[in-house]
Amino acid sequence: MAEGVTQTTDFDHGQVEQAFEAMVAAGTRTLGRVTGYFDVEWSLIQLAIAVALFALAYLASLRIEPALEERARALKGNAGFLRMVIAFLRRTEWILFIAGLFVAVNVMRLATWPSRSYLLSIALSLSVAWLGITVLSRILRSRLMARTAAVIGWVWVAASILGIQTELAALLDSIALTIGSWRISALFVIKGVLTLLAALWVAVGVGNFADDRLRRNTDITPSVRVLLGKLLKIALIILAGAVSLSALGIDLTALTVFSGAIGVGLGFGLQKVVSNFISGIIILMDRSIKPGDTITLGETFGWIRELRARFVSVVTRDGKEYLIPNEEFITSQVVNWSFSDDLVRLDVHFGVSYDADPHRVTELAVEACRKAGGRVQKSPLPVCWLVGFGESSLDFVLRFWICDPQAGLTNIRGTVMMALWDTFKENGIGIPFPHREIIMRTPVELAMGDGEPETAPAEPAKRRNPVAAARGKQKGGGA
Repeated sequence: MAEGVTQTTDFDHGQVEQAFEAMVAAGTRTLGRVTGYFDVEWSLIQLAIAVALFALAYLASLRIEPALEERARALKGNAGFLRMVIAFLRRTEWILFIAGLFVAVNVMRLATWPSRSYLLSIALSLSVAWLGITVLSRILRSRLMARTAAVIGWVWVAASILGIQTELAALLDSIALTIGSWRISALFVIKGVLTLLAALWVAVGVGNFADDRLRRNTDITPSVRVLLGKLLKIALIILAGAVSLSALGIDLTALTVFSGAIGVGLGFGLQKVVSNFISGIIILMDRSIKPGDTITLGETFGWIRELRARFVSVVTRDGKEYLIPNEEFITSQVVNWSFSDDLVRLDVHFGVSYDADPHRVTELAVEACRKAGGRVQKSPLPVCWLVGFGESSLDFVLRFWICDPQAGLTNIRGTVMMALWDTFKENGIGIPFPHREIIMRTPVELAMGDGEPETAPAEPAKRRNPVAAARGKQKGGGA
């Protein structure tokens, strides 16, 4: 077994040592060439050019940056894209400075020796790296990714200054493992990770921008907008992965078996995740719920804020946000208060005294409901019906309609009930409450009445002391 592993895995230490020595030699040659052509006069000239270019860039940014930033903030696009644009605009002086350095370096290389523009080239490389790292640190929310990008950027700058990019690439390529027919080197891993991250970042940015545009399209129903946005994001992510693998020279047909194994693993190990994902697609296709709908699921009553690939965000009246798995909306009974339309009927039950005229009560109840507030709809009209003769009241039900259940149900019921209370009080209609009398009678009162007195419980017999009883017998016998 050990021999098989040794034959399929190989690591060439000699090649790594040769690549490292070549990189050190290249760096030494670059430093020797620079020091050999070092000229104090031209160094001061280059330093003066760099300072002058930065001063001009700073003065120009004071006029350009506010105007560009004002136009950028007027864009109603994706928040991530806007954050990236603002991050660049906040460093307008560095962008102008880099452009000026690029022009100055090329002009000096055409007009004089390349060594006389070496300091400007170094300043250009450092400025580009500084701009890229600072912008990425603002765009990337992950500290790990931001630090990784910073390390790679400064390593690239150091390699470009020393002129050892080719030797550094050869060194990273020499650090490799050969497993069967696969050769995995450090350079290959770095390229793969950077290419995949860049492709995914672009795909997610484009997907969010397109999703935002779809959400603004009023010609498409909300559920179809969400479905199209999710399908577009998934397609872009898959495309980004395929492009990254193809750019690295990996044959996608070689991943057929691997993808099959992943499919089996998803089917068994991630059954709930896949179930919720498929349930989310079904919900979006049959349009049973959509953002903005008012729903009741179990004891949860609220309105849908967002549909996600795994869950549905439901916001309740008390400000809580429930993340309910999509599978619950497929397997459980869901009450959608605004599925076909927004009209919802509410009932208010009440009772009045038997002395009241029921015809007058129904008229007053309907009138009070109409005056309760603007949420009560005028069409259909509120109605009031006598539904029962209770033990101490005439029982009625008042029915009215609203079109905004997401604004709450308890509050509008309370408003209508307060209007009923005020109206009935003004018109002298009483709302009864049950009365109960408790009569407590003694055994003597029961005996004087027509009922038989209850038998009083017999007085318990006193316990007799056996010692005292024996003494009593002795005294009696003596007498």
